Amino acid sequence: MMGDESLLRLVLSSGPVVQGVLYLLVFFSVASWAVILYKARRVRAARRASEKFLEYFWETKNLTSVNDRAQDLKASPVAQVFRAGYQELVRLTRARQAQADEDVLTTDLGGVANVERAMRRAVTQELTALEQALTFLATTASATPFIGLFGTVWGIMNAFLGLSMTQTSSIQAVAPGIAEALIATATGLFAAIPAVVAYNSFMRQIRVLAAEMENFAFEFLNIAERHFLK
Repeated sequence: MMGDESLLRLVLSSGPVVQGVLYLLVFFSVASWAVILYKARRVRAARRASEKFLEYFWETKNLTSVNDRAQDLKASPVAQVFRAGYQELVRLTRARQAQADEDVLTTDLGGVANVERAMRRAVTQELTALEQALTFLATTASATPFIGLFGTVWGIMNAFLGLSMTQTSSIQAVAPGIAEALIATATGLFAAIPAVVAYNSFMRQIRVLAAEMENFAFEFLNIAERHFLK
């Protein structure tokens, strides 16, 4: 308790530059924790919804039913990749059927390459959405230690400048100034460490989801080519 009071007293008695650095670091820390909590929910929901969709997809032979299920699982990036491919596949099959019914000269409507492009666009869109706000975590992880270091250097410099104006040269004269300066470094690390750990964890999980989307797109293209776009 006494330690907390001493720490608070040091912060409140620090210079305006050090205080500004501390306030900035606190902002980064609070904002990064908000991003961490948001992304944790988002990525967890994406992973669970994708597991449910893939299980349903491989158990169900009717693509229309799978599409209906995909609409209910909007949090699943894999489901959205399926929807993009399915919609393009439906467009192609309907266009081909219309040409066959009208008995007209067949024109090139495209084939599996069209479906592949649609699914790749969906993969890119889903990855962009999953990576949203991760740049802030990367910035926090890389910048806050240096911001804290700047506050520390500034505080130590002021402590020694103050020492040169006094009659005493003992360590007790500069200890409070050095202590308050070092708080900036500690605060910078406090903001940076959770951000870098969370960033690496989210990027690993997003890479897994990206691999799932790529693998699913490959499997769906094989199904489309074998059964619908011969």
